[in-house]
Amino acid sequence: MLIGVDMKIAEYIKDKPRLKRLLLWMMIPTNQQRPRVWIQWFVNPFVHRKGKGALIRRRTRKDVFPYYAFSLGDYSLIEDFATINNGVGDVSIGKRSIVGIGNVIIGPIFIGDDVMLAQNVVLSGLNHGYENTELPPSKQDVSLGLIRIEDRVWIGANSVVTAGVTIGKHAVIGAGSIVTRDIPAFSVAVGNPARVIKAFNSELGKWERVSQSNSGMVQQEKATEKNEDR
Repeated sequence: MLIGVDMKIAEYIKDKPRLKRLLLWMMIPTNQQRPRVWIQWFVNPFVHRKGKGALIRRRTRKDVFPYYAFSLGDYSLIEDFATINNGVGDVSIGKRSIVGIGNVIIGPIFIGDDVMLAQNVVLSGLNHGYENTELPPSKQDVSLGLIRIEDRVWIGANSVVTAGVTIGKHAVIGAGSIVTRDIPAFSVAVGNPARVIKAFNSELGKWERVSQSNSGMVQQEKATEKNEDR
């Protein structure tokens, strides 16, 4: 029942542009993308979930707002100098996961359990439009695409994952990689754009190298399987 009430309130606000602008001004200082102090102290703690033993370091920048979800699972850690932003979409982080020093996490994003993000990783679920040459990209509409990081993924330092990408279970992304398309489970991907170079052969019980000519085929097959599952 409460969810239904919240949905009605949200729809009502969307239909009232002046009210929406006023509420946003009350929550967000002009020309800034972080919540006002009263939101941080008196609202967010009651609407966002932080699991047992979860830790957010003191120097983390939490640009989190009450109108989208933010959750941090049991015994997960967000290191210093990371930025967490749910301004345009939910951010969900599972259990026992690590968000490394200097990471930037911009929703919509789902991160599973036992995920390890090394230093200076960027995950951004949004893109700014650029097509209108009369407006700067910062003034154009954004497009959103859920980033989904499955359980036990390891992403190396200085990597970037773009909007709409899914990285499958127990996949490894090499340091400095730019991930622009889905990466299948139980594989290793590196480069710009990231390509699969290793995959786990479950029949033989070992990791095998994937030739560059087969790499795109492996990713395409997995993408096809994913679409069929939908």
